[in-house]
Amino acid sequence: FYAWVCSTMWGLDMADPRVAIVAMQAMNASVRNAVFAPAFFGTAPILLLTAYVMMREAQRSAALWFGLAGIVVALLAVALTAAFNIPMNEALARVAVPQDIEAARIIWADYSPQWQVWNQIRTVTSGIAVLFVGIGIMRLGTA
Repeated sequence: FYAWVCSTMWGLDMADPRVAIVAMQAMNASVRNAVFAPAFFGTAPILLLTAYVMMREAQRSAALWFGLAGIVVALLAVALTAAFNIPMNEALARVAVPQDIEAARIIWADYSPQWQVWNQIRTVTSGIAVLFVGIGIMRLGTA
């Protein structure tokens, strides 16, 4: 999410909006693949499974932090993506890119800023989850 905040979307915003729309449509279509899916959708379950294993191994403090990280990823990063970014991406996918640059500029201006707000929220929540994992690692071995 962070890379999209500070590079991808800034670059697309600077491009011809017709190019930005086509590029975003292509990126959104390509993200549905066997490499991306496990990394994105598997993170929360793996964190929660790790918390469960740690709890069984009497690593309660570490388990708490890994569990919180899993909940943050599941409820904020993944759920926000499903609730906001994916519907916006699907709507953009149905757009026929206009030849008129001003019409394209309006479409992109309606899409990009709002998409970026939700992406920035996902970025912050993912950062919080990483912080929680770090705290969990530091808590390993403590009673």
